Amino acid sequence: MSDMMPSDQTPLPEVRFLKVLVTALTATMILGLIIIVALIVIRMPDKAVMPVLPETIALPEGVSPAAITFAGERIVVLSADDRVLVYATDGRLIGQTVLAGGQ
Repeated sequence: MSDMMPSDQTPLPEVRFLKVLVTALTATMILGLIIIVALIVIRMPDKAVMPVLPETIALPEGVSPAAITFAGERIVVLSADDRVLVYATDGRLIGQTVLAGGQ
């Protein structure tokens, strides 16, 4: 019994099967990680597309902007006195409205 080393024993079939499962799981995880990274890189835009801005936008007298945003082909300005001003991309005012609670 002392002449038999633990390395001389053949592994049980269950242990060999477990080794194959662990190896397959490792390979699957590595492949999945590579695919996820590749999809993120492929789907990332090269650079953000900025909207076309006009040279100037003329706000009505006494209006100060609180926020400016872009909605499709329009520029939307929210004023400090709760007015919403809608401009075309050429800087022309195309509409305005007063929010509830505004003046």
